[in-house]
Amino acid sequence: MRERATHTRKPRVAHVTTVDLSLRYLLLNQLKRIQGEGYEVLGVSADGPDVPVVEAAGIHHFAVPMTRRITPIADLRCLWKLFRIMRRERFDIVHTHTPKAGLLGQLAARLAGVPVVANTLHGFYFHDDMKPWLRRFYIWMERVAAKCSDTILSQNREDMATAVAERIAKPEQMKWLGNGIDVASFDRRRLPDTTLEDLRQEIRIESRAPVIGFVGRLVEEKGILDLLEAAKVVVRAIPNAQFLIVGPYDDDKPDALRPDVAERYGVAANCRFVGMRHDMPELYALMDVLVLPSYREGFPRAPMEASAMGVPTLVTDIRGCREAVDHRENGLLFPVGDADALARSLLELLGDEGRRARMGAAGRRIAENRFDEQEVFDRVLSEYERLLP
Repeated sequence: MRERATHTRKPRVAHVTTVDLSLRYLLLNQLKRIQGEGYEVLGVSADGPDVPVVEAAGIHHFAVPMTRRITPIADLRCLWKLFRIMRRERFDIVHTHTPKAGLLGQLAARLAGVPVVANTLHGFYFHDDMKPWLRRFYIWMERVAAKCSDTILSQNREDMATAVAERIAKPEQMKWLGNGIDVASFDRRRLPDTTLEDLRQEIRIESRAPVIGFVGRLVEEKGILDLLEAAKVVVRAIPNAQFLIVGPYDDDKPDALRPDVAERYGVAANCRFVGMRHDMPELYALMDVLVLPSYREGFPRAPMEASAMGVPTLVTDIRGCREAVDHRENGLLFPVGDADALARSLLELLGDEGRRARMGAAGRRIAENRFDEQEVFDRVLSEYERLLP
């Protein structure tokens, strides 16, 4: 990026998310890249255990109580606190992420007179299967947020069309961003077989058992109940099949789930719930197939990471997922909410090792060509350069 000659100090950029986990796991590489380009980068989110990791990277953190739930009184307090921080700190750019932080953060930034307000659209909360009145409510929220935006960086192209069709934003506000991962870190060739065997023993997965993976928050909207329904069919056909379920418990959400949900479906003995982990490349390497049966996504990371690791993916045929998976290339699409279709697709892939290998190889090629996070960071920086006075 070019040197900034128009500022006597480093431009100050505050990235706002609901929870600290997002700053660490979704944004930290991006924040460090922006910092390396001469910006002072700050993080704003609810306090939590991931804040020390963010601050260790030289990114000062402002703690603001925020939840993913709609809590009107608490949300007004949060808006007031965000406003006070932004007015006091005189940020040059406020960049928000996720629906709740996007609404409150952008409103506060506009009220505080922040020169540039940007929002990364990680996927709309509303979807076609939602109750009509609730869908209209979330569209209204997005319209309010968009009125505060100088630029909306959409992770997937379909959301750009949806935003215009639903009169959420003007076409000139929308910019395609895409999404990416650290492709070099997610590379099966870097992992020794002994490490994988030790990991397999740690989480009690039989050496010859086929492994179906899931990576994401443990909430109903991620389609976990559909996965467990499909698991009943798979286990009848392949009794030793193992379901490796990776991700944090999200008790802040009304649709939160716990591992005991597998008992209701009679597949608890075939499920391994391992919670939040920091050894994701190794866990992907244990999988024969990754499944993401989600009901809504922006541009999900798990299928990108799995593809980079050479793992074929099964994802719902929805916005966002369609940008991560090319049907019959690096994985398969199936109808949202259709557990029977998911079970059929799983059995189809588990029964064809050669096809899995071809899809895995295609996934690695696609990841190298399309999922490099540095290209995403370049687009963010270009927008900053364009919008800063």
